[in-house]
Amino acid sequence: MSTETTENAAAETDNYKMSLDVTIEDVGPCKKHIVVRIPRDDISHHYDEVVSKLIGEADVPGFRKGHVPKKLVERRFKKELSSDVKQRVLLESLEQISEEHDLNPINEPDIDIESLTFPEEGDFEYEFDVEVRPVFELPDYEGLTIERPTKETTDEDVERYLDQFLSQYGQLVPHAGAAAKGDHIVLSAEFARDGETLRKLHEVTVQLKPVLRFRDAELESFDELMSGVEAGQEREADMIVSQEAESIELRGETVHAKFMVHDVKQLRMPELNKEFLDRLGIESEDELRSEVRSTLERQTVYAQRQSAREQVLAKITESADWDLPELLVRRQVDNALRRQILEMQQAGFTPQEIRARENELRQQALTTTRQALKEHFVLDKIAMEKEIKVTPGDIQTEIGLMAAQSGESPRRVRARLAKSGMIENLEAQICERKAIDFILDKAKFKDVKAKETDENRIEALPHAICGIEGDAEAMAPVDQDEQSGDGEDSDADS
Repeated sequence: MSTETTENAAAETDNYKMSLDVTIEDVGPCKKHIVVRIPRDDISHHYDEVVSKLIGEADVPGFRKGHVPKKLVERRFKKELSSDVKQRVLLESLEQISEEHDLNPINEPDIDIESLTFPEEGDFEYEFDVEVRPVFELPDYEGLTIERPTKETTDEDVERYLDQFLSQYGQLVPHAGAAAKGDHIVLSAEFARDGETLRKLHEVTVQLKPVLRFRDAELESFDELMSGVEAGQEREADMIVSQEAESIELRGETVHAKFMVHDVKQLRMPELNKEFLDRLGIESEDELRSEVRSTLERQTVYAQRQSAREQVLAKITESADWDLPELLVRRQVDNALRRQILEMQQAGFTPQEIRARENELRQQALTTTRQALKEHFVLDKIAMEKEIKVTPGDIQTEIGLMAAQSGESPRRVRARLAKSGMIENLEAQICERKAIDFILDKAKFKDVKAKETDENRIEALPHAICGIEGDAEAMAPVDQDEQSGDGEDSDADS
C-alpha cells in the first residue's frame, strides 16, 4: 500500500462518525442520565479496524507480520479483540457525544466498563449518569461599589503578633500550681451522649483560651471552665454538635464532655538572642519586627481581598438559585477547605490561626461548600468568556511566595502540594482570583474602618467529638504539638 493510500485511510478513519442514537434526560440538579445505542454496522467498522491493526502487528510463529490470516487472528486474540473494540467504541462514542451535545460535564461519566459486554448480534446499548455544569445567565458585574476595610498596623499590633509568632518556638515546662488563663494543660477527654461514649482523646495538649474549637463543635468559656484546675482533677461541660457535622444523626444534639487533667504546663518563650535570630535567618530584632509588620500588612491586604471577594460574590451570585447535587457538594468539602488554607498560608497566618479557621469551616461545611461551588461556576464562566488563563508562571510565582513564607524551598513546597492534590486547587484559586480582579478593575471603592477581630482567643484541635475525622491533616501545616506526638486519639468504637 502506498504512503498516499495509507494517509487517506487514516484520514477516513479520523473522520468516521458513528450513527449514534442518544437519549439525554434530566434526573436531578446538574445531573443527566444518558442512554447510547450504537448500531451493529459501527461496531463492525471498529472491529475490522482493530483486526487489521492486529494483523499488521501480531507476532505469530510461522507467519510474517502483516500476513497472518484474519480468522487465525480472530481466534488467537479473541479476548484482546473484544477488550480493544469495547474500549475504542466507548471512547469514540463518548467523544462524539461531547462534540455533538453541549453537556459541559463536571466529572468523568459514571460507567462500569468491566460490566459492559457486546451482544453477539444486533446493536450495543449502554447508559450512564454524568454531573454537568449548571446553565445560567451571568449577572451584570461591571461598575460595582465595594467597601474596602482599612486598618493601620500599630506598634501594639506588632508586639501582640510577635508574641504569637514566638510562641511557636517556645518550650512547655511543668508547672506545679493550678492552671490559669493562657497556661497549657495535658488532658484526656471523653465525649458521650445518653451515657454512650462517642469518642475518646488521649493526652492532648491544650492552651486555656476563651473558645475550644473542634471540627464539629466548640466550647465557649473554656478558659473559665479550666481555670484553677490541677493535675489529677476533672472538669465537665455540655457541647452542642454543629448542624453540619459529618455525623448526621448527632447534628444539633447535646454531647457531654469530661476532661481529665494529667499535667499543667507554662510556656517559656525563646530568648531573642543571636542564636535564635540566626535560626530564623534574621539579623536583628528590628528586622524581625519589620518582618512581623510586613506580615500584618499582608494580612490586611488578605482581609481586604476577602471582603472584596465576599461582596463581589454576594452580588454576582444573588440570582444563583439553582440547586447542586448533594453528593457533589459533599465531595467538594475538602477542596473548599484546601482553598481557604492555601490563601491563609499565602497571607502568613500561623498554623493555630489556620486550624481555628479550618474547624470553623468544618462546622458549616455543607453550606459554605455549596456557596463556594456556585461562586466557582460563576467565576469560571466569567473566566471562560473573558479568556482568562492561568500560566505555569502564575503557579510558580504563588509557590515561590509560599516557600518564602514557610522557609522551605519552592521545589519542596511544590512536591507537598502535588502529593496532597492541592496543585489543582492552587490553579483554580488563581483563576478565580484573576476573574475577581477583572471585576474589581471595573469597580468603585469606598474605604471603611476594619472591624477588630481576635483570632487568638480560639484554641483549635484537629479532632471531631463525634468520632469521624476528615483528611485535613494533609492540608494544614503541622504544628509543634503534632510534631512532638501530642494529639494521639482513638475512637471509642474502633
